[in-house]
Amino acid sequence: MKTKVLTLDNTSTSEVELNDAIFGLEPRADLIQRVVVWQLAKRRGGNHKTLTRAEINRTKHRVGNQKGGGVARHGPRSAPLFVGGAKAMGPVVHSHEFDLPKKVKALGLRHALSSKAKSGSIVVLDEAKAKAIKTKDLANRFGKMGIQRALIVDGEFDKNFQMSARNLAKLSLLPAKGLNVYDIMRSDKLVLTTAALKMIEERLA
Repeated sequence: MKTKVLTLDNTSTSEVELNDAIFGLEPRADLIQRVVVWQLAKRRGGNHKTLTRAEINRTKHRVGNQKGGGVARHGPRSAPLFVGGAKAMGPVVHSHEFDLPKKVKALGLRHALSSKAKSGSIVVLDEAKAKAIKTKDLANRFGKMGIQRALIVDGEFDKNFQMSARNLAKLSLLPAKGLNVYDIMRSDKLVLTTAALKMIEERLA
C-alpha cells in the first residue's frame, strides 16, 4: 500500500510503501476491543472501598438475648441489616489488571493501524518540525491539511513543534515507542512522521 509523504505546507514530496503485514490487514473489532479493555482495566485505580463489619465503629456485642426477647435473633449493630451497619459484599481495594498475551497486544496494534489505513485516516509527514513557537501558525497548517482531531506520532519531537502544539486541545503528541491501540482508536486522524513509521515497522514487522 502506497501513500503520499506530505510536508506541513501540505505539499507532497514523495511516496512511501506501508507494510501490508501492519497496515494491510482486515481489521478485527474483537481483537481491538480486547486490547482496549486490557488498557482501560490496567489504568483503573481500584481504590473504591466500603467499611467491613470489623471496621464499623459500633459495639460488637449482641443486641439482646438469643431467646426470650419476642423478636428476631440479632448479632451486633455492625451487621448489614441495621442502619449504619457495614455493606454486605462491598468493594475492597484491589487491582483490576489482568494478563494479555504479548502476541495478542501486538496483533491488536496491527489491526488498529490497519483500521485507520483502511478508512484513509493515516497521514504521513516527512518531519514534524517548526522554525518558531507559533501555535496559531501550526493550527492553520493542520487546518489546510484537513486535520482537526488527531494523534501525532514521531520518534523524537522537535521542541518548537511540541511547544506550538501543546495548547491545541484536539491534537495529541505521542512518541512512537508509546503507540497504543486506545489512543489510535480515539483519534480521528493518525499522523505519522517517516521516523515514526520506520520505528513502528521495526517494532511490528
